[in-house]
Amino acid sequence: MKIAIEEVEYVARLAKLTLSETEKELFTVQLNAILEYMAQLNEVDTSAVEPTFHVVSHHNVMREDEVTESMSQEGSLGNAPDEARGCFRVPRII
Repeated sequence: MKIAIEEVEYVARLAKLTLSETEKELFTVQLNAILEYMAQLNEVDTSAVEPTFHVVSHHNVMREDEVTESMSQEGSLGNAPDEARGCFRVPRII
């Protein structure tokens, strides 16, 4: 399958791009090179290859939940720039 310059112009028009004649020719050549490469890949026998959705097999990378003691209220508010009645005090946002 070959891409013609008219198809590059059509896609450029859909994308609302203004391309020079040089750019149109360049993109036509580049898109054809990509399609030729994809045609080569389609010829490769992949019948023995197991389908994957990710190239690296990831297992659950999350750590197990562990119950630990919570930080005390005094510890939480220790570095607060302003606190009132045991809570963080922040500026009013309107």
